Formats: sequence, C-alpha cells, structure tokens
Amino acid sequence: MKITSIKMKKILEDRFQREEWKTIFNRDKDTFRIEWIDSGKGITITLPNVIAKYERRGEPAVEELEDHVEEALRIMNETHSLNGKEKNIFPVIRAGSFPTETDSGKKLVYAEHTAETRIYYALDLGKSYQLIDKEMVERENWSEDRLKEVASFNVRSLPVDMKKDTVYGNDFYFQSTRDGYDASRILNEVLLEKMKAEFEGELAISIPHQDVIIFADIKNPEGYDILAQMAMKFFAEGTVPVTSLSFLYEDKTLEPIFILAQKKPKDKRKED
Repeated sequence: MKITSIKMKKILEDRFQREEWKTIFNRDKDTFRIEWIDSGKGITITLPNVIAKYERRGEPAVEELEDHVEEALRIMNETHSLNGKEKNIFPVIRAGSFPTETDSGKKLVYAEHTAETRIYYALDLGKSYQLIDKEMVERENWSEDRLKEVASFNVRSLPVDMKKDTVYGNDFYFQSTRDGYDASRILNEVLLEKMKAEFEGELAISIPHQDVIIFADIKNPEGYDILAQMAMKFFAEGTVPVTSLSFLYEDKTLEPIFILAQKKPKDKRKED
C-alpha cells in the first residue's frame, strides 16, 4: 500500500501525542516537527525518508524512529557538562551536507574531513549522545582544539571487533557494533596504518552510514565493484546515512573512489 505524506503525518501524530510537545506539519517542505512547547526545541523529520523506510520495513521503522526522537528530545531539555566527562567525548562522522547549526541556531563544532564527509563532536550520554555546539564549549571554558584532541584520543580506545568475508578473492572486514561510533573508526589512524601494513592489496574503506564501517583488502578489479554494491546497499538502509562512496587509504590520506558497478558479479562466493 502506497503511503502518502498525509497518512504518515497521521501515523506520527498518534505516536507523538504528549501534553508537553506539539507537532507541526509543513506541507510545502514535506516535513513533520516535534518540539517542546515551553522551549521550542525540537526535531524536524523529512517525511519522504520515513515513508521509504516504512514501505520497506513497516511498523518497526516507525517504532525505531519514535525511540530516537524521544531520546533526542529528552537530551535537548537537559543541560550537560564537558568537565568530568572527558572520556565520553567522541568524534562522529556525518555527510558533508549535514547542518552546521542546530534547529535553534546554535553553531556546532566540526572539522573538515573529506569532500564527502565532516567530523562533528559528541558527548556520549549512554543510550545516545548530544552533538557539541560552540556555546557549550565556551560555557565550559574549553577550546575547540582541546575538544578535538580529547575526541581524537578517545576514538582510539573504541573496541575493534570485525567480521571477515571473502568474495572473488577480495577480503572484506565489517564492524557494526551499533554503538554510534562505527563509522568513527575511520579516524583511528593507528588502526588504518595497521591494516594497510597487513593487507595484501589496496586498503579501501567505506562508511555508508553511522553504524557500519567496511575495510576492504582489494586484490583485483572485481573488488571495487563488490565494495560499491555493499556501500550502496548499506547507505540505503542506514538510519544516519553518511556516503555511498568508498575511499582508498594511501600515504595517510583518504581519496574517494568513483566506482560505477556496471556489471554485477555472479553469485558465487567463498567465506572464511
């Protein structure tokens, strides 16, 4: 059954009925917003994205969205401190098109990464995290350099537990702990250098969405096509998509691979 924006609006209105919240439907922009009545802080949802996931997965997609929005709104209404929470500060990877300000106009702290991606900074709160804005850094008497240094140190402490899959002679390593920082492992230069030294072929890396990173030991041309297909599939399924492009790691730099997989490899694979 085809779901229209009006039908999805009604589904979301039922889900987000609270005395302390209000909902706003913008027909022109095709968005749905949930915000605190007192403060006006809130979350804006792009309806076509929700509809696409609903048509693929049904009610579980809306339930997952509800959990994320509720947690985000709860965090918005709290005041958090960086001091004493140094071990809970991590970098997060976002698409280059990700906003640099919050809905309420606060400027987020970020750093350029590649032409496709940016690095933002998050305070881990257990079940979720809060992106750190410049106002928060100034209020705590921190500097942005200190924040970035702490986050860079902490990303190296994140556990690495990858699953290996061999396809057409190419080895693919997947990390998906869903801790919110899987894609952030691309910032662990020690890990990248270790894998570069151990791999037989080219080291290619894909971060299609926040909760997955793929390291590929590319030993033949088919490997690039296979990685492109994997990245596109994960990119379409991710709650927080990053990029469908993959990167080659060479001389401590990441260069995007522009792959158009014109022919799909036959369904024949060997697993380790």
